[in-house]
Amino acid sequence: MSSFTESEERQTLRKEVTKLAKTYGREYFTRCARNGEKTTDLWLAIGKAGYLGVNVPEQYGGGGGGIGDVAAVCEELAAQGCPLLMMVVSPAICGTVISRFGTEEQKQRWLPGICDGTETMAFAITEPDAGTNSHNITTTARRDGDEWLLTGQKIYISGMDEAKNVLVVSRTEDAKTGRLKPCLFVVPTDAPGLSFTSIPMEIVSPELQFQVFIDDVRLPADALVGDEDGGLVQLFAGLNPERIMAASFSTGLARYALDRATAYVKGREVWGSPIGSHQGIAHPLAQSKIEIELARLMTQKASALYEAGDDAGAGEAANMAKYAAAEAACDAADRAVQSHGGNGITQEYGVAGLLVAARAGRIAPVSREMILNFVGMHSLGLPKSY
Repeated sequence: MSSFTESEERQTLRKEVTKLAKTYGREYFTRCARNGEKTTDLWLAIGKAGYLGVNVPEQYGGGGGGIGDVAAVCEELAAQGCPLLMMVVSPAICGTVISRFGTEEQKQRWLPGICDGTETMAFAITEPDAGTNSHNITTTARRDGDEWLLTGQKIYISGMDEAKNVLVVSRTEDAKTGRLKPCLFVVPTDAPGLSFTSIPMEIVSPELQFQVFIDDVRLPADALVGDEDGGLVQLFAGLNPERIMAASFSTGLARYALDRATAYVKGREVWGSPIGSHQGIAHPLAQSKIEIELARLMTQKASALYEAGDDAGAGEAANMAKYAAAEAACDAADRAVQSHGGNGITQEYGVAGLLVAARAGRIAPVSREMILNFVGMHSLGLPKSY
């Protein structure tokens, strides 16, 4: 990226993903969601085209690109009305962690399936009692000879019913107290002792959320990804990409909402002129355009910093991008509904469902309040508030 313009390769990638996503579109996505079906056809099509693992090294079936490339894929899918949450999880978080810290055998085993979509991987960090404070994670791994026994609970884990494996964040038995020293395990979703139940959600999405129960799940030694003493660096290798992807997910949703609103107000006439000619309608939509482009620019900055190996700079920018993108998405969805008037809350026009989807961006994967805490402490040097 130079002069604030993405490379020709990434611009071409965006165009090709858009072309593919348009063959499915919002109608396909909402039909799957309302009928309890999965978007497997779209997922596998993205994988077959080489877009799903575009950030994974080529020798493992990926495209050899960076986090900015897979974020572009995520954004363009959402901009066509197909926001795939597992894009954030499987290739971006799990693919990145395994690429950076996995053994050669682990990379060969798991990355090709992540890239072609046949071995989707979930990610489990959040716990019922820990909430935002990951240092309170109680899921524990204890050694049993050459193997591990894993026990704990996770909540709001995406796509467990679609994933063959889940990357679980835990702590070792001898590190139950004090600051989190995470260790990460790849666990088959059909492993004895692992179970999960769906959490009813108001969001219109074919991708479901789950509570996960881990009861003495026995794992081989090579289920551990990276070093059990590797510390937070291994975890944050996945969390910075998670925030970048969440930002792209939100900007894609925001673009979709704005496109729908703009098309509607151009064609809807009241008192002899399109309602889009009135400033009361035009100005809020213009504000959304500005907010979206600013969030996209910060997302590009975060991606560039991450790809350059500046984890600290990327952390700050990724948090800011995620915050700005979620705000832009909430505003755009609200303005799209308002621009449609009564039609905005019908299923036929399909914009009301964006409200909850956009609102989730203010909560997950990290709340807007925690981002403000981060910026206050680390960017402004203010005293810690918690």
